[in-house]
Amino acid sequence: MKVLKVLVLIVVMVFGFSITSSYAEEAKKAEEAKVTGSASVGAFNRYIFRGYEIGSHSLVVQPAVTLTYKGFSAGFWSNIDSNEHRTQSFVPDKAGHKSFNETDLTLIYTCSIEKLSLTAGYIYYAMKYNSPPGDTEEVFLSASYDVITKPTLAVYRDITSYPGTYVNFSLSHSVPVYKKITLDLGASAGYFMGSDDYWKTYESSTGAYTGKKYSGLHDGMVKAGFTIPIAKNVSVQPLVQYWFPLSSNAKESVSGNSYNPNGKLDETLVTGINLTLSF
Repeated sequence: MKVLKVLVLIVVMVFGFSITSSYAEEAKKAEEAKVTGSASVGAFNRYIFRGYEIGSHSLVVQPAVTLTYKGFSAGFWSNIDSNEHRTQSFVPDKAGHKSFNETDLTLIYTCSIEKLSLTAGYIYYAMKYNSPPGDTEEVFLSASYDVITKPTLAVYRDITSYPGTYVNFSLSHSVPVYKKITLDLGASAGYFMGSDDYWKTYESSTGAYTGKKYSGLHDGMVKAGFTIPIAKNVSVQPLVQYWFPLSSNAKESVSGNSYNPNGKLDETLVTGINLTLSF
């Protein structure tokens, strides 16, 4: 009889454990299947893209929304320039006017293998400020490793209007400084290689863009900021970025014209703040 009681007890314990494990696993799957995301708006003193100065001497506002489900993400990002000015890389059609001049739509898939994250994605750039060829599209691949500094290597390929390959290596790290406030540090370096006639460089002998296609070490960037929680799932992030050319090709001028057909790179400081809601 005692043996029977023990056997019954064991069966009940095993069955109960199985039910509990099953519920836990289902709960975990349900948690993983939830749609998550973020909505943010940033305000900055200028807009820099891969070292190119697109907006300057004005307030630029950059709203963004991202939704994620089971490794898939869809994103929206835009740039609103309160007072467009001419820069090395941008000639506005109406200088001194406000303009909603860029919208980016992004589709991404990410999978993780232990500490390694692999991402493949597509970006559509709708750009008001570019003269023909205008809007363009990119595909990209990236890999990041979840250790201190989180090294990330990304390769972007323009497949429509400005065929070329951009490679970016970046590092980032957050340090707790007070309660839930963190100091966020980062750095990146980019290499660009143009593969279309659009990227022919300026030659003084011809007075036109007839030279070899632009390529080489391109842009460098270092940044620092704080993430400051102000409410549940809401934070503000004041930040500063310092951008600079990585090679003589990136900053070169020839006879007063940029050697790079897309504009030369300068040393540039960006300051601003982001407000982010996570859900």
